[in-house]
Amino acid sequence: MNTITSATTIPGFVWAYRLRPGADKAERLPDDADRTTLFDGDGFLWLHLNLVDARVPAFLEDAPGLNDAARIALTTHETHATITVDDQMLFGTLVDFQRDFAHNTHDIGWLHFAVTDRVLITSRLQPLRSVDRGRVLIEKNAARFSCPVDIFEALVVEFQRTLISVVIEISEELNGIEDFIHGNSSRDERTQLPPIRRTIVRLHRHLRTVLSLMRHAAASDDEEMPLGFEDIAGRLTGRLEAVEHDVYALQERARLLHEEIDSKLASEINRHLYILSIMTAFLLPPTLVTGFFGMNTSSLPLSGGSSGTGYAIGFIIASMLLAWWLLKRVNIL
Repeated sequence: MNTITSATTIPGFVWAYRLRPGADKAERLPDDADRTTLFDGDGFLWLHLNLVDARVPAFLEDAPGLNDAARIALTTHETHATITVDDQMLFGTLVDFQRDFAHNTHDIGWLHFAVTDRVLITSRLQPLRSVDRGRVLIEKNAARFSCPVDIFEALVVEFQRTLISVVIEISEELNGIEDFIHGNSSRDERTQLPPIRRTIVRLHRHLRTVLSLMRHAAASDDEEMPLGFEDIAGRLTGRLEAVEHDVYALQERARLLHEEIDSKLASEINRHLYILSIMTAFLLPPTLVTGFFGMNTSSLPLSGGSSGTGYAIGFIIASMLLAWWLLKRVNIL
């Protein structure tokens, strides 16, 4: 019986929804859904797979409507964004944020997708925030989705919203660093800022890539792109451009904070060097006095009397006062 189950169930199955135009509710398929009837029936399908299961590539070989390039896009482990429009299909890889069981993270994840007129197939290695939010939208209001490309738009919109929340979170972290920089605290923020800067730089790089890919996909031939995708690409480009400006501003702010920390550190080092130089200037004349009286030479002054040490101490104090007067005279103190 286990052999029959493994042969008919879907490998790497996370969830699947069947949506029918005009229906208020989406039908969530069970975990043991039969793979032989998965792509049959009316409406359209959203199938989400986990690439940890090594049987997923073999399963996708039987998926109808997909060409070899789309199957490769769904099973690749490459970590860069791609969007390809070909034969009224849309497939590639999008950037997203990983979701832990306990909390959301800033770690980058990758969502692989393929969109046809009857099915949307997505795959990933780690749980992703935007995909999970898209699933919630499907369950709350399935009537708003009339075709698979509408779900693709919702996933990108959720990524944009997630990106906004990440920008707000990073802004709060930078606010804390900025308060310590301009305050009187001596806490060193050099160890906290570099990880934040690396996160911002990665976000900006991936976001620019997705924007460029979306513009190129929108400029494809009308016969190649799915129906309605040109309008969707225009809306998504506008949304992502707005967030791209915020991420760029965040990157500039982090750079300025880094320069401010370097400036504060340099000022502190100069202050320490200044104090050390003053101490050296005060101690150099007494050192000369003690060095002179410490010479093992004949006829050394004050070596024969009983009050030579007192005179030597007086010379030391006088030399320090002379050094202080000279420093004040040249406006060093």
